[in-house]
Amino acid sequence: MDQRPPDRWTAKAAASGRVRRHSLLDRAYHWLMAICVFVLMATAFLPILGIKFEWLDIHWTTGVALAALVLIHIARAVFFQDWRNMWIGFADLRELWGDAARLFGSRKQPALPGKYDAAQKLYHLGVAVVVLAVVGSGLFMLLKIDTPFWRRNPYWFSADTWGVIYVIHGFAAMAIVAIVIVHLYFALVPDSWYLLRAMLRGWISGKEYAQHHDPARWKA
Repeated sequence: MDQRPPDRWTAKAAASGRVRRHSLLDRAYHWLMAICVFVLMATAFLPILGIKFEWLDIHWTTGVALAALVLIHIARAVFFQDWRNMWIGFADLRELWGDAARLFGSRKQPALPGKYDAAQKLYHLGVAVVVLAVVGSGLFMLLKIDTPFWRRNPYWFSADTWGVIYVIHGFAAMAIVAIVIVHLYFALVPDSWYLLRAMLRGWISGKEYAQHHDPARWKA
């Protein structure tokens, strides 16, 4: 743990009872997205494992709901939040370099991150790429099924193009499984319980803020 004396921001936060980390809207988005992802995973992979049920309508409607959530999140991040909290800058690269150096025996104290550390930002970037890939390819695949809103048109793309779309969708779906496993593992690590609580209740304690975050990079 960093042993630097606290500045006035840190001292103020440590003296306070709670520091808000996530708003109710952000928490609702997170859990709704989680529900959509688990439903999509179940409807995509359970039939492959031999569990038969009418999965198609559940799958595509949940996919459309996920696409709507992603659009809302992008609009909120761009226009109503500080998107720089997730931007990977030089300080984050130095943080990653320090983490790598400590793996090889360096004893230098780690720099405290802002609201999110470099690993969380990289994870978020990976999630963004994979989810956009699976949502984008999935929306194209809607052209091949009948819905209450349109009739199927499988001739919209050539056979080769459809093949590329299916490959992108399949690889992105498998990547999401890996991403979910990683996310669940780190969410259940005791050192991360304060972050899990923040996603449930919205706040961390002033002591946790002072211990885990640089107030110069996140003035909570």
